[in-house]
Amino acid sequence: MEPVTVVGAGLAGSEAAWQIAEAGLEVRLLEMRPLRRTPVHRSGHCAELVCSNSLGSRLPDRAGGVLQAELRALGSLLLRLAEEQAVPAGQALAVDREAFAAAVTAALEGHPRIHLERREVKRVPEQGVTVLATGPLTSEALAADLERLAGAGHLEFFDALAPVVTLESLDRARLFQASRWGRGGADYWNVPLEREDYERLVDRLLQAERHAFRDFELADPRAPLFFERCLPVEVLAARGRDALRFGPLRPVGLTDPRTGRRPWAALQLRRENAEGTLLNLVGFQTNIRHGEQEEILRRLPGFAEAEFVRLGSLHRNTFLCSPRVLEPSLAWRGRPDLFLAGQLTGMEGYLGNIASGLLAGRNAVRRALGEAPETLPRETLIGALAEHIARAPAETFQPMKAEFGLLPPLPRPPRARAERRRLHAERSARTLAEHLARHPLPRIALHPAT
Repeated sequence: MEPVTVVGAGLAGSEAAWQIAEAGLEVRLLEMRPLRRTPVHRSGHCAELVCSNSLGSRLPDRAGGVLQAELRALGSLLLRLAEEQAVPAGQALAVDREAFAAAVTAALEGHPRIHLERREVKRVPEQGVTVLATGPLTSEALAADLERLAGAGHLEFFDALAPVVTLESLDRARLFQASRWGRGGADYWNVPLEREDYERLVDRLLQAERHAFRDFELADPRAPLFFERCLPVEVLAARGRDALRFGPLRPVGLTDPRTGRRPWAALQLRRENAEGTLLNLVGFQTNIRHGEQEEILRRLPGFAEAEFVRLGSLHRNTFLCSPRVLEPSLAWRGRPDLFLAGQLTGMEGYLGNIASGLLAGRNAVRRALGEAPETLPRETLIGALAEHIARAPAETFQPMKAEFGLLPPLPRPPRARAERRRLHAERSARTLAEHLARHPLPRIALHPAT
């Protein structure tokens, strides 16, 4: 039997490769890094995280918590490694990004049926079962070949990175440690902003000069598109004076112990590594020029001597109009041996990327063994998300994260939102367990992987 080809070793590709290999099939995992770098990746590790280090809420009645439960039931490698490399982050699952990527790389390189090759793929493989998971920074040559195959142009938006600062460079006497509503312990450092601090920050953001977009990043230089869930702070500030403090700088659930009251606004800092020596400015993604960016940030309380290991930036995110080309199984319409996964499909969020790789990997196994593809129940978030990207109106298609709103309505929905979430979570677990009992993944009887 020919090996299954997986192109791209990001979150989706890494998970897909593991699922295929664990089913007993040989896998060729092709990754262009570090031979060919991208504008945002720093290493050659598999599953390197380049934006936030948070994989979302752990709470069992939140979308992130439900998605994690589904991935756990399906045997996700990357979720298990994320939990092993977790750093304190309140009720969120956040990881030491370097340790996480190193652990994923070691697991893949150590699997006897995964053969990791470092080379650029410039054309979609024309034969054999293939999972394409090259991500939002797909190389120009492969993107052009995808466009040829799809018969339609790509859609593009810009994703933003938040700055990272060293804890030791901050004046901690001006900050306080707490999680919102006291949930999860004192996992976040919080920068309290009085009204004057906040208004000055908004003024500077509105006046600041931004980085120009490079020609290769823009389909139309006059109209860059931003993903609504990851807006640069300067774009959000332009929408209204209070937009930031009702968004990423919201102070709800936080009390400054020095004043005994809620601040006017608050910037949260989340651990970037296990030691807690690096902190990510949560939700403060920006495209402001680096010199001005440092100047603006050093005016925040406690930031006068701040040392930044990364400043904010924007990068291009490319995705296909999936409703025109994909089935809910993530198979390409008209070519059942080709599966797509990851952000390239319009599935947003780290957990969504992992989930898409897991589903594509499972279906690659089924295709290789001559079985029909699998669609997960729509009552699960993975199934609902796959259904959405395949069936949403193509004319208005935009990337989507896993949300309860994608799920079918409950038969008799209660009025209380918390109760609705609980019932959705219970239904997801129940329907997924029933599905897996009826449709186990076929496996080749081989010696177990070491």
